[in-house]
Amino acid sequence: MDFLPFSKKTLELARQAQKDIVGQFEQIDAIAEYNTRKVLAAFQKYKVAENFFAGTTGYGYDDLGRDELDKIYAEIFGTEDALVRIQFVNGTHAIASALYGCLKTGDTLVSAVGAPYDTLLGVIGVTGNEPGSLKSYGIGYRQVDITADDQPDKAGLAAAVQEPGVAAVLIQRSKGYSTRSTLSVAEIGELIAIVRENNPEAKIIVDNCYGEFVETMEPSQVGADLIVGSLIKNPGGGLAPTGGYVAGRHDLVEAAAMRLTVPGIGRECGSTLGNNRLLYQGLFLAPHTVAQAVKTAVFGARMMELMGYETEPTSTQTRHDIIQMISLNKPEAVEKFCKGIQSGSPVDSYVTPIPWDMPGYDCPVIMAAGAFIQGASIELSADAPMRPPYTVYLQGGLTYESGKTGIMLAAEELLNG
Repeated sequence: MDFLPFSKKTLELARQAQKDIVGQFEQIDAIAEYNTRKVLAAFQKYKVAENFFAGTTGYGYDDLGRDELDKIYAEIFGTEDALVRIQFVNGTHAIASALYGCLKTGDTLVSAVGAPYDTLLGVIGVTGNEPGSLKSYGIGYRQVDITADDQPDKAGLAAAVQEPGVAAVLIQRSKGYSTRSTLSVAEIGELIAIVRENNPEAKIIVDNCYGEFVETMEPSQVGADLIVGSLIKNPGGGLAPTGGYVAGRHDLVEAAAMRLTVPGIGRECGSTLGNNRLLYQGLFLAPHTVAQAVKTAVFGARMMELMGYETEPTSTQTRHDIIQMISLNKPEAVEKFCKGIQSGSPVDSYVTPIPWDMPGYDCPVIMAAGAFIQGASIELSADAPMRPPYTVYLQGGLTYESGKTGIMLAAEELLNG
């Protein structure tokens, strides 16, 4: 008995897709096992105990669980320090705090692989005219666009960071809404080496969103000064209700903390309101949860390939984040795909997503996200800017079984179109 209305065609495609990707799953499981042991070792080193889970209110002084979690993140990511806080409202906020901590009036920020994610453009001052942007504080910006074949322009980066005033370089690991490939940790290391050779004093910040625990190393272990991410993506394991992290050099983490709160207070304030247990448990589960999301992405790629759509990465390529790009070519197909993903969600499955003018984007965006945590990209979701080439970005899946089901429902919508 099947509880969901799958056609014979969808079931056949799913069986074939599952058969084709078995080899990929063995590699994914090996990475999850390695990272689970790394996380467990950090928990044991810092003697995590029941009293770490008690929350604080008000100012949040002497929050043992919060302060020890900073140390655990630093241990896992191989950094001097880390700042893990529910007060970060999203990944963009965490990245912005890192940038403000690294830059001052007269400095220039260089984006190493083209324009960063849409919501950061307002932070930098490329779009909009919002008060408080980097531009409004007299901080310059330039970007090194990717090459015609969607690769980082290494020569262009070397030249850009030698320009007077360049004080920081931003490297975005994931593709965002671009069509380039996600950067591997090794590729990020190559870009970092170029920056170090041509501007040894520049601070290097890596937007690590969607990438944590997908590989056995993190960008901080190949020379990044700071790595930054969101707790409702990979490292929250599907349990963290909100928040973000900054990890890296002690002085730069401290500077980001001063921007998160205020100078003179920094990390000393920030109550956890009873959320410590979820942050710890989510981090403990994160390597496994990320593996479920990666498996979902691989299945989604193969399913769509069998239906004739182009994917990036393909179902046979090694993964460096949890995002799967699928070229659907038509706006109607994007809407059908997102409708199918939404119908496979445990929350709001009856809702039909439609494009709308989301804050921080330059065109209508459609988002399918029936999640327990609003906006949690580690849960199965799909989104797309409604502009050519009409590409949808699939990510997440708390369990492979549920993620696979959601993709099958999306395929059903496309087949019935």
